[in-house]
Amino acid sequence: MEISAAVDANRAWWDSTVSVHLRSDFYDVEGWLRQGRGPRAHESETLGDVAGLELIHLQCHFGKDTLSWARAGARVTGLDISPQAIDAAADLAERAGLAERADFVCAPVDEAVTALGGRTFDIVYVSLGALSWLPNIDNWARQVAGLLRPGGRIFLHDVHPLSEALADDDLTVIYPWFEEARPIVDTMAGSYADMTATDVLPGEPTYTWNHGMGEIVQALISHGMRLDLLDEHDWTSFQRFPWLIEEGEEKFVTPSDHLRVPLSFTLMATKA
Repeated sequence: MEISAAVDANRAWWDSTVSVHLRSDFYDVEGWLRQGRGPRAHESETLGDVAGLELIHLQCHFGKDTLSWARAGARVTGLDISPQAIDAAADLAERAGLAERADFVCAPVDEAVTALGGRTFDIVYVSLGALSWLPNIDNWARQVAGLLRPGGRIFLHDVHPLSEALADDDLTVIYPWFEEARPIVDTMAGSYADMTATDVLPGEPTYTWNHGMGEIVQALISHGMRLDLLDEHDWTSFQRFPWLIEEGEEKFVTPSDHLRVPLSFTLMATKA
């Protein structure tokens, strides 16, 4: 299958998810609006004060995480491949009273530098569930470096490559660890945010690619980034395995009687 056809299929799937995700308990948009919640605590602790900084969120979906950083004082830009998601993000910014601090751009990640007309930022932010949708990690790293000012930082919290390679119900490796030309095909009905939404999401194929930890780190280094932090976590933000225990908002942990494996990771790097 041609990569362009896979990307087009993924874009159509993400377009279809928007209405489902906006009303899902997983995203809790109405609660987020009422409570005025900002960034997740572990992200704020790692990135520090962002007041007055310019932040771009790659693969922003409908912008909830992007706008959380606007609430923390950043001037934010969200970029996503889905036109439906970008329209929803602009609407959410208006509803949250954050439109003056946020803008949204519809473009694929590998065209981000061009789509943004050479604008540069203090922070590139990438949140959970992003990298696996990209066929080439080197292209991604090139865009990250091109979007950052000298001294700018990338913050990445994503699913660990080992977790991506494992089966859904045990710790058996069934998918590639390294980046491969052939994508992983998924025909799951519903979505991670609402498994019951099979009427809207009946199981059209989507296509993903894993990227080894070394491939991710080396891609950033090769484009002029200095690695500052690489932290592997035995927790993640969704029910990746049936035995994980929910411990607070968006945190699922490995119980003490199970083998611990890395489920997610946090990476920070600075542009020289």
